Amino acid sequence: MLGKNPAHAQSFELSFGAAHVFYPRATPQSCTAALLLDVDSVALVRGKNGGDGPLSQYVNDRPYAATSFLSVAIARVFRSALSGVSREKPELAASEIPLEIRVSSVPASSSAVLERLFGPLGYEVSCESAGARHQHLTLRATKRLCDALAHLYVLIPVLDDANHYFVADDEVEKLLRRGQGWLENHPQREWIVARYLKKQRRLMSLALEKLAPTLPDEEAQNEAELAVEKPLSLHQIRLETVARALKNSGARRVLDLGCGEGRLLRELLGDAQFEFVLGVDASHRALEIAAEKLRLERLNERQRARVELKHGALTYRDARLEGFDGAAIVEVIEHLEPERLGAFERVVFEFARPKTVVLTTPNSEYNAVWASLPAGKFRHGDHRFEWNRAQFAEWAQGVAQKFGYEAQISPLGPLHEELGAPSQMAVFTARG
Repeated sequence: MLGKNPAHAQSFELSFGAAHVFYPRATPQSCTAALLLDVDSVALVRGKNGGDGPLSQYVNDRPYAATSFLSVAIARVFRSALSGVSREKPELAASEIPLEIRVSSVPASSSAVLERLFGPLGYEVSCESAGARHQHLTLRATKRLCDALAHLYVLIPVLDDANHYFVADDEVEKLLRRGQGWLENHPQREWIVARYLKKQRRLMSLALEKLAPTLPDEEAQNEAELAVEKPLSLHQIRLETVARALKNSGARRVLDLGCGEGRLLRELLGDAQFEFVLGVDASHRALEIAAEKLRLERLNERQRARVELKHGALTYRDARLEGFDGAAIVEVIEHLEPERLGAFERVVFEFARPKTVVLTTPNSEYNAVWASLPAGKFRHGDHRFEWNRAQFAEWAQGVAQKFGYEAQISPLGPLHEELGAPSQMAVFTARG
């Protein structure tokens, strides 16, 4: 399938050195193929292959780590396999087979980054530290070989974040071709595109425009809200802050109430502390999108057991919500009619009663910062209200006192001297 004879070692000359392919094991039952790069970093610095060379020093991780050079080697050495072509075994090349992929020393400071990249693609991800900034990576999955090679081809340079080659318009075409069928729905799509294209805004816009799916009305409204906040990267700040608050609480079984398209679920699944997360939403369509973006049908058995999606309304008592350590309610309550808040409070704080509840909602005072929001207009077309800081504090302290919690209120996002932060967060901790 790789187009190489396992009985012989082969070498390929590349612009940065050489690539060697050999087979430590090759039997009818199993086969191990090794791709070894011999990077000549001294020659690169001296500009042996033309130009001044992409490296500015002789001592670096290039000869030892899996960087963008590995992506180039895959495309050069395994070209036919990457394209899904096999003259001798066409049926096998088109079939999903059990694979184990080991990549030494990928540039990643933690296993969480690798889980976020490869986990949504259905891989079982395991890592071993190779120093402060590198991880030895092992991936296991049942996939077509061409798909696995395409994932490596795109994501290794993303981890590297220092492509050795010049990035121009043709790199967009390569990214779209190798990302076809998976990148458009990857939860880290924007981050992957930005890193692969070295944060060149014109190329990023071009790639994301071609990757963007057609959105239904409900999803389009959500995207419009994100567009207002995008210059601040507020949404990612919000998710990371909520996930950190849950982690600090020690929670292992967590609810995501009003989970929407599953963005927070993806964040939580990237941390091994969270043993089980349940996403609940009143929108069937949102749950369908979440299932697609989480790629539930392609997760391995261990990962699949960590997450469930359920349809439900947060204004009706639901026994499925009981027995959890923590709950996240991120930008949800403002979608409820004010007269339904009492029912919501009882469902969450009286009946479900998780030990920790992390709740966020917009700060209406901050809307004045955005020129795209006329006075009196809400950030989202479905918002029923938006509270200022005093209103939110009064509500949160009242709920805490009524149901036996302590409430800690904090701003969320970059602070404006007069208007506060764009969002506000309350962490409720059950007394006793």
